[in-house]
Amino acid sequence: MELPNEIVLRPRFQDVFPECAGNILERLEKAGREPFVIKRLDDHLFIKFNDREQHFWSPQLQLEILDEEEGACRVYGLYGPNPTLWSFFMFLHFGVATLFIILGIWAYSSASLDRPYGVQAGGMVFMVVVWFALYAFGRAGRAKGKPQMHELYNFYREGLRA
Repeated sequence: MELPNEIVLRPRFQDVFPECAGNILERLEKAGREPFVIKRLDDHLFIKFNDREQHFWSPQLQLEILDEEEGACRVYGLYGPNPTLWSFFMFLHFGVATLFIILGIWAYSSASLDRPYGVQAGGMVFMVVVWFALYAFGRAGRAKGKPQMHELYNFYREGLRA
């Protein structure tokens, strides 16, 4: 399976292999080499870059390898940012949305009471600008992490051939 040219926010893929999950897990675990770090937890493998190669936007690859009938297995792959970074971005988006709603309620209340509401409306506009800035920041980071995402995918494919 080839990755499309346009990487989506958290791309996923599936592969099916005619052997048991244990063999695939062991083969990928033993294929570890610089600059990759592999951690295994039951049927999951987490592949990321070592500290020297890792930057703020470095992606990681999570693989879930499950047995199916007749000795085959299915590999579910998920690319994503560092979980700490992902949580931080979600927290920021939630905070901006919450402030936007609070400012909207405050502006509506002020307008209903025939009081000035310019500060609240200005704050709402500012929150929209912050949302666009977060979006642009995320897109720039995704572009910076895209080459490493392809490296992770190539490592995964090479590890299966080992």
